[in-house]
Amino acid sequence: MNKLRDLVDKIKPHFSKGGKLEKLESTFDAFETFLFVPNTVAKTGSHIRDSIDLKRVMILVVVAAIPAMFFGMWNIGFQHYSALGKEATFWTQMGYGAFKFIPLLVVSYVVGLGIEFAFAQSRGHEVNEGYLVSGFLIPLIVPPDLPLWMLAVSVAFAVIFGKEVFGGTGMNVFNPALLSRAFLFFAYPSYMSGDKVWIAADGVTQATPLGTALTYTGDNLSADIPSFYDMFIGIMPGSVGETSALMILIGAVILLFTRMASWRIMLSILIGGYVMGWIFNMVGSNPYMDLPPHYHFVMGGFAFGMVFMATDPVSAAQTNRGKWIYGFLIGFFAVLLRVVNPAYPEGMMLAILLMNAFSSLIDYYVIEANVKKRLKRLKLRKA
Repeated sequence: MNKLRDLVDKIKPHFSKGGKLEKLESTFDAFETFLFVPNTVAKTGSHIRDSIDLKRVMILVVVAAIPAMFFGMWNIGFQHYSALGKEATFWTQMGYGAFKFIPLLVVSYVVGLGIEFAFAQSRGHEVNEGYLVSGFLIPLIVPPDLPLWMLAVSVAFAVIFGKEVFGGTGMNVFNPALLSRAFLFFAYPSYMSGDKVWIAADGVTQATPLGTALTYTGDNLSADIPSFYDMFIGIMPGSVGETSALMILIGAVILLFTRMASWRIMLSILIGGYVMGWIFNMVGSNPYMDLPPHYHFVMGGFAFGMVFMATDPVSAAQTNRGKWIYGFLIGFFAVLLRVVNPAYPEGMMLAILLMNAFSSLIDYYVIEANVKKRLKRLKLRKA
């Protein structure tokens, strides 16, 4: 590392003000701070609460999503060879999954980071690390056979119109990764839904449990979709990283242990989803409504959205009470949209984006309510 540090220090003057490549100063700074902890220090009194900076936060979130990524790669290969009726070893399945997934990841990072670098250069700002997470999550929430150019267009849309127009990292209203998926869903619906997009094999069609539930006409839906155990493990078609609730749960433990995500949001989403599922059970006018509420937790992107999307610290509610309200409504609306509106089978995406729009309003009224309570207590004391 010392040799690398010496090399960076040697070429740094070329990128500093007055150097030949001073226009690329922010780009060089991004790579330097990625490799090493910034050596800038405060010149006046500072209040340091811990040693975690933005880059370390982003890296921890990526680490938490790695189990879902590896399982997703294996599942791509497993579903592929199973659909073709061929036997394959674990490593063969992993290899095929990596062959499908890695290009998605590369395109996501190249396009997204390229745009962020361009905006940073044009504004003369430092390159923020916010896209480290978004760039990793976007390939995990799309079908494995999605055309790369579509992914590139959706990433560009999400970064430009979801982040940069608001001022960049920390200023966005909506979760950029979900905004990318929403763009794909509405712009290219045939590549994001249906029975043909979930198995990476030509001519093979297979519905996800959500797709089966929407078109089911029998009497016992839970018997005609994968078992709860199989869906919890993730052995089913679906987006790359969304199928395994078990791997997502491991990621949730990492995020909660490192305090990178709010347990209030996660728990309230589960409560909201269960309440809505229970209400549908009471109504019971079709097989989908009769589905046990806990099945919704392992179907589609519910678990992934709960752990990695809804807990985004920028677009989520900030107050403790607001987090409970925000999370409950996400779970409630996710199940509601799934069951009632067949045009949008993945209700979690729309529910989170909807509550992203209202998260600041929720916080506003929570704070206003607290202010009124304090003023009331103050008046009582004076009296």
